[in-house]
Amino acid sequence: MLHAVFAAQVTGLDAVPIRVEVDITPGLHIFSLVGLADKEVQESRERISAAIKNIGAIAPHKKAQRVIVNLAPADLKKEGPAFDLPIALTYLLASGQAQFDPAGKFFVGELGLDGSIRPIRGALAIAAAAKNHGAQELFVPLGNGREAALISGLTIYEVKNLADLLLHLEERVLLEPLPPTTLEEPPTQNDDLADIRGQESAKRALEIAAAGGHNLIFTGPPGTGKTLLAKALASILPPLSLGEAIDVLTIYSVAGLTRSDAGLSIRRPFRHPHHTASSIAIIGGGTNPRPGEISLAHRGVLFLDEFPEFQRPVLEALREPLEERRVTVSRIQSTVSYPADFILVAAMNPCPCGNLGNPRVLCVCTPGAISKYQRKVSGPVLDRIDLHVVVPNISYDKLESGPAGESSEDVRRRVAHAREIQRTRFQDEGILKNSEMGVRQVKKFAAPDDAAKTILRNAVDKYALSARGYHRLLKVARTIADMAEEETISQGHVLEALRYRQVQEV
Repeated sequence: MLHAVFAAQVTGLDAVPIRVEVDITPGLHIFSLVGLADKEVQESRERISAAIKNIGAIAPHKKAQRVIVNLAPADLKKEGPAFDLPIALTYLLASGQAQFDPAGKFFVGELGLDGSIRPIRGALAIAAAAKNHGAQELFVPLGNGREAALISGLTIYEVKNLADLLLHLEERVLLEPLPPTTLEEPPTQNDDLADIRGQESAKRALEIAAAGGHNLIFTGPPGTGKTLLAKALASILPPLSLGEAIDVLTIYSVAGLTRSDAGLSIRRPFRHPHHTASSIAIIGGGTNPRPGEISLAHRGVLFLDEFPEFQRPVLEALREPLEERRVTVSRIQSTVSYPADFILVAAMNPCPCGNLGNPRVLCVCTPGAISKYQRKVSGPVLDRIDLHVVVPNISYDKLESGPAGESSEDVRRRVAHAREIQRTRFQDEGILKNSEMGVRQVKKFAAPDDAAKTILRNAVDKYALSARGYHRLLKVARTIADMAEEETISQGHVLEALRYRQVQEV
């Protein structure tokens, strides 16, 4: 007799309901899995048989029977161990060793040989798919429940082992459903702007970047505070909204990182990959595609220290995500798309030894070495970075007795206010901040006054601004005007925005 339960397959950042069907007929023993199951799923036959045997039930191989398992729809590739639990349950139903009604229920989980149920990736996406499919209950492994319980309108049960689940389904020993998960307020950041002495120009650029979501690059000698400034950026960004937090946590859930995360909070991500990271690690992909660092930094900050030391293919692969705020990974069997709306903060030395322009230490690099080092980052990549900031050495007096700057909390309030202005402005545009504006929106919302137009005309000629550079300049000017709570973009706003492009454009 045919029996079926529902599971789900994570594809990209979404999950697709999968109907797990089992049919048992008498005959020579066979345990066959069909439905485009990959090697990981095929291996589940051994795990399932051992788990069923070790909870005291009769395993498939102990009977003369043909067991056919179908994972529908058959044209979607099935991968990962999450089908262990639903296949085992469906077999127990079909063999008459369990009696329960599977209607309205979804099951996912990897089985251990002893019948334990281990956590999986993508529980949050699976919970959303189960709710959209009309399910009332979702059973997930211990450790996946908190993220799944973020989805309202669905009863979530965390299950430790197969035996406990059967007792609950047969209403002998009931499990307690999980309460809805509430996102936590992020703890205080350790990296505060007030701890950074001097570097007022760099701090101003950080505030502009945070307010409008603009990309930023710091250039300066070693030890001048570039890394501290980059880390402090996360401390002045406003907390995630509920919708943004769900988007971010879905990415981390699919990547299998929520279980090791400090908690489910509304803190914006801060990712700091090493410069030896591969293109797949940064962009995403692989044989079974997963999100890369640019997607893990979605709605947050991606900090690339020692920018020219990253492999050239990695830097060039950043072009499209920086422009489109999304990355599409194509493979022979599938194509997946991941969001990648992040603030890029890059840091680099001015030359291989790091002392070019340093009044204290003589640069020992040859002109050829300096040129070769700086050419490691191509012009098209630099053109996509809005704010170019020089971070010089700080004098002893400022380090020792200089006044403390504003705290991150004070700056964050101004950033939040500027973002609220943008959110209100763009409420009918489908975007949230100035850096997301397209050409049409720049013309509509970032039109300069006559004096500012004169400056822009001269700047385009003098600095050979590209069309992209021109529009990015206007976006930064729009943010500076928002921070000053001024509706019109004036010459002062354009001049300040232009100052952050001169480093590259001169």
